[in-house]
Amino acid sequence: METVASSKMENHKSLNSRDPPTNRALTPLRVLRGVTCLMVLVLTAFMMLVYAGFVTAVILRFFSIHYSRKITSFFFGAWLALWPFLFEKINKTKVVFSGDNVPAGEERVLLIANHRTEVDWMYLWDLALRKGQIGSIKYVLKSSLMKLPVFGWVFHIMEFIPVERRWEVDGVIMHQMLSSFKGPQDPLWLALFPEGTDFTDQKCIRSQKHAAENGLPILKNVLLPKTKGLCACLEELKDSLDAVYDITIGYKHRCPTFFDNACGVNPSEVHIHVCRIPVNDIPTSEDKIGSWLLDRFCLKDKLLSDFYLRGHFPREGTENDLSMVRCLMNFFGVIVFTSLCTFFTLFSSGWFKMYVSLVCAYLASATYFNIRPCPLLAM
Repeated sequence: METVASSKMENHKSLNSRDPPTNRALTPLRVLRGVTCLMVLVLTAFMMLVYAGFVTAVILRFFSIHYSRKITSFFFGAWLALWPFLFEKINKTKVVFSGDNVPAGEERVLLIANHRTEVDWMYLWDLALRKGQIGSIKYVLKSSLMKLPVFGWVFHIMEFIPVERRWEVDGVIMHQMLSSFKGPQDPLWLALFPEGTDFTDQKCIRSQKHAAENGLPILKNVLLPKTKGLCACLEELKDSLDAVYDITIGYKHRCPTFFDNACGVNPSEVHIHVCRIPVNDIPTSEDKIGSWLLDRFCLKDKLLSDFYLRGHFPREGTENDLSMVRCLMNFFGVIVFTSLCTFFTLFSSGWFKMYVSLVCAYLASATYFNIRPCPLLAM
């Protein structure tokens, strides 16, 4: 099996090597620009958390979960929109959409995607922004990301679901948080990566070995998907979902790291293929969901093989480019808000500094223990 797997991995690499090497060099200017952008993102996130997030996601939640989510979505959607602006307009990464042209508006959906590298989840923001749902997107993500300075607090405020990759622990947390997302009045884009980890050659070999030993399909470009997370999502949310978006992500000409992304070195192109599946077309029993999910990943594997061979997914051009004017308006709006908050924090009364300290203490503890206020009034 080791020989077969190695042979398949070599074939995967040869497909990638057919594209011309167009990697952008990591110059000092790119490093400076990337570090500057990250500093801006951290500062804007911090001020948004302290002066908006605490009020909208904590204080307002005592009175109404619906309005708390709605206003939190507005503020943090504006902050998240800075990332596609960085990727597409500053770093000039080309994002190409293909497949189904999914509707804009408040469609409640579950997104399932392949996990090629550590930054796949960030490019879902590019699609959500185009559909007006960037403030409504949530992820099932590994709990270690919740420990990131500042960013982890944002993930908590936006109600991302942290998992330990141990179902006896994760099952309780997932069902508890998913049950709070059932309200059809709240827009929802919930993203799940069924592989459970990002793709590497070694993980692929182990996945292929497991598949061969259990009579499952041998996949070259994705790992065998895990079903428990998807089953939990469908069990809790199926009655309030409109569709599942099956998303396949491919990169040209090299898979990026987070720092590559920030500096604009890689990728030069991101290709995102979307297949919209009405929720009523998805089976309900756990066994049938598992078979359905495996079939979807077999299709992903074929799509990616064709992508590495041809350089594109079928039916391209389903989405337009982002509007530079709207991106700049959002950017300056966030910067003005952040500047005012920074001024009050540094140059105003000592009460502001005390407020900031107390909010930071609360956010750190609330994120660590994954706790949120319960509403005192129903609105």
